[in-house]
Amino acid sequence: MAKHIVATVDEIPLGGRKIVEIAGRSIGVFHVDNGYYAIRNTCPHQGGPLCEGLLTGFLMADVPGEYTYTRRGEIVRCPWHGWEFDVKTGQSWWDPARTRVRSYEVAVGEVDPADVENGRIKGPYVAEHYAVSIEQPYVLVDVPGS
Repeated sequence: MAKHIVATVDEIPLGGRKIVEIAGRSIGVFHVDNGYYAIRNTCPHQGGPLCEGLLTGFLMADVPGEYTYTRRGEIVRCPWHGWEFDVKTGQSWWDPARTRVRSYEVAVGEVDPADVENGRIKGPYVAEHYAVSIEQPYVLVDVPGS
């Protein structure tokens, strides 16, 4: 697996998203509940640009007339046909056991600019240590096999 720098934390505000291209894959990175999540930007229904869709939540009711809006900004609705997916897990709302989009591990971390080559963190790592000054944390997406 290779980690790719996709943004600084300032580039994706809470409730926002950024669509990036990594190793030939279009991936949507979302900032939800002070965490970052990434899913493939392809709807499994007919290949629509899933991550460009409306971010929404769920209206829940235990009794008629009393409702709450939950999971605000955690559900993305495909702009082509309205299929809904959880941005945290990639699971579909209507068939979570069988239908999903690929999700990717995301981390926020410090990156030494000397360790970056072509937008990727270089490896293998060496045991030498140097004093480093970090001025900006970055959002990283881990894409297997890239």
